[in-house]
Amino acid sequence: MAEITLKGNKIHTLGNLPEVGTHLKNFVLVKNDLSNATLADYAGKRLVLNIFPSLDTGTCAASVRHFNQAASSLENTVVLCISKDLPFAQARFCGAEGLNNVETLSDFRSGAFGKDYQVEIVDGPLANLESRAVIVADEIGKIIYTQQVPEIVDEPDYDKALAVLK
Repeated sequence: MAEITLKGNKIHTLGNLPEVGTHLKNFVLVKNDLSNATLADYAGKRLVLNIFPSLDTGTCAASVRHFNQAASSLENTVVLCISKDLPFAQARFCGAEGLNNVETLSDFRSGAFGKDYQVEIVDGPLANLESRAVIVADEIGKIIYTQQVPEIVDEPDYDKALAVLK
């Protein structure tokens, strides 16, 4: 288990993020139209996986806004904002905010993504949601950057995550 904090209180995820240099695991997540998205859908693209507990928190919403702005200037890059929020809520949030440079994907059906990527929170008030993490992969799916945000209410290090794409 990896240890993180929620407002200074210790909580745990299933484990550690995948190692830099390894490849992304396949996933099946749910798009806003309720169809499935898999890793194969993004073949040949660089990916930023912005993972978080819920769009209904200020920090999660801020990360989606920040990556939306950054994504407009990134070539051959797709930002996937992943949570267990229902696809309807994800679509409503992005529509209300005018965010169209990111894709929101939901892990609500099976929770397999959170388990496979070891970001599922296993205890505390956010148990079964996903922790705040960023994983960046190149065009062949090789992981080139990861960050498990140690304090879940803090934003990720955007500069470091985006620097590997320049």
